[in-house]
Amino acid sequence: MSATQAHAPAATEHRSGAEVVLRALKDQGVDVIFGYPGGAVLPIYDALFQQNAIRHILVRHEQAAVHAAEGYARSTGKVGVVLVTSGPGATNAVTGLVDALMDSIPVVCLTGQVPTHLIGNDAFQEADTTGITRPATKHNYLVKRSEDLASTIHDAFYVAKSGRPGPVVVDLPKDILIKAAPYTEAPSQEEPHRSYRPRTEPDRNTVLEAVRMLKRAERPVVYTGGGVINSGPEASRLLGEFVRLTGMPCTSTLMGLGAFPSSDPLFLGMLGMHGTVEANLAMHGCDVMLNLGARFDDRVTGRLDAFSPGSKKIHADIDPSSINKNVKVDVAIVGDAGRIIAALIEAWKADETPVAKEAQSGWWKNIHEWRGRDCLRYVQSGSIIKPQHAVHRLFELTKEDGRDTFISTEVGQHQMWAAQYFGFEKPNRWMTSGGLGTMGYGLPAAMGVQIAHPDALCIDIAGEASILMNIQEMGTLAQYRLPVKVFILNNEYMGMVRQWQELLHGGRYSESYSDALPDFVKLAEAFHAKGLRAETADQLDGVIREMLAHPGPVIADICVAKDENCFPMIPSGAAHNEMILGPDSDGNARAVTDEGKVLV
Repeated sequence: MSATQAHAPAATEHRSGAEVVLRALKDQGVDVIFGYPGGAVLPIYDALFQQNAIRHILVRHEQAAVHAAEGYARSTGKVGVVLVTSGPGATNAVTGLVDALMDSIPVVCLTGQVPTHLIGNDAFQEADTTGITRPATKHNYLVKRSEDLASTIHDAFYVAKSGRPGPVVVDLPKDILIKAAPYTEAPSQEEPHRSYRPRTEPDRNTVLEAVRMLKRAERPVVYTGGGVINSGPEASRLLGEFVRLTGMPCTSTLMGLGAFPSSDPLFLGMLGMHGTVEANLAMHGCDVMLNLGARFDDRVTGRLDAFSPGSKKIHADIDPSSINKNVKVDVAIVGDAGRIIAALIEAWKADETPVAKEAQSGWWKNIHEWRGRDCLRYVQSGSIIKPQHAVHRLFELTKEDGRDTFISTEVGQHQMWAAQYFGFEKPNRWMTSGGLGTMGYGLPAAMGVQIAHPDALCIDIAGEASILMNIQEMGTLAQYRLPVKVFILNNEYMGMVRQWQELLHGGRYSESYSDALPDFVKLAEAFHAKGLRAETADQLDGVIREMLAHPGPVIADICVAKDENCFPMIPSGAAHNEMILGPDSDGNARAVTDEGKVLV
């Protein structure tokens, strides 16, 4: 008798659809579900009550359930699982699903549905969930037959985590959850999927072509994205080996931070709209670019017709539809990022073609000159706290703390300052909403990370506007005693909106000032957490230390300069060599010319 036959339920065994769902989740290695109950999924909640293998975390909003599952998935490499009811439960989850789709996060979302005989009758809490979520997910299913239930759950996990990861919805009518259903074992990993077989192994000849191009390069650059993180820790280790082997400069997208250590001298910092001068000018001036696991997002490329002009472009990605979608490339390598980097290392060592060391020495001289401008320089003087200083001191004091630290963010200026001033040395420690830019992401994401890593230090760097989008999840922190720290950079504005209004709309601050903010210290106390506030620079370190030392959840309200802007900045529609830098000592704005010189 095979193992599959040994574990298959007997034909006379009565197992409800809800029990089949939970058994399938358990067999997929699921240990936690983030969810919110409702009528259509009560059979699953009843089955959850009668077992102890899978933990359920009761969130306060379905959007937060998906973000929490994203945080769990991004910090562990596993699939995050969500359970919501029909109708508004499912529609509330859509924002989180699109966020996961844009950032390639593996999530399986189980949604309740009205009984099959009522579908299409506008029944109570009915919505066309599969129709609504079709553009919001990598794939979705509506289970209409009990015999398809277990196999559909297994299929959903395979699709979510294979190839380019993403969210998958399984819509579950209530009668399917109540009726008896057979259990089908998950297919073995060696058994090929009947239809979805993403390519993971790169083509050897294409890898050799890329290496020949890189060997001849005089001004090369390695550009990494979230695909390296998604491939797993081994891919990040191999990235470090490859960059040090070749001696090429390395930069990263927002989503790729941590794949290559930020402290390494070969790292140029983040690329793109709020990236460093050295990273952006290197991208603009390179003659060969190697893109590993990034999708040429518009926040990275700037104006497409001026993006890295004259360079040869190599694009390595697991998603063939991303290649030549935004930027035409010279060499395309389809496959898993980790396996591609391993193949590049092997091919580089085997190719005896000498590297253009003299030319590359001149290239590094240019990079060191750009780096010497210290484009992230700021001056903390007086009592008003600079937001850059707040993030930098948080980074320094968490290093002193010594715990494994995970950072999530909301979206806005604080997100960019976190990316610029908090150094990431390891992958999977940085959780942020990159593609969709979802305000309200950071708190529930940190919650999901804390569930996955109960002994770690989990901090949500937030803005006072973004944090209010999902502030109700402070109740979840209290219920499950999750010691998440919320570090609010409070400038009383929707900061990035205000910055664009100042720079691009003549200083007309239309609806960007928050005129009725809560007292965040009292709000923390209302949610059974500790509230702290720093109003002056000399209070900052003490508040951070107290926040880190407190054993439970904390909201730290850091009152920062109201009119501080986030620089460098590539204005929308500009090129990499058309950056706006921070003001000089006289308060005058600076810009970068085509030659990379700074104009006052």
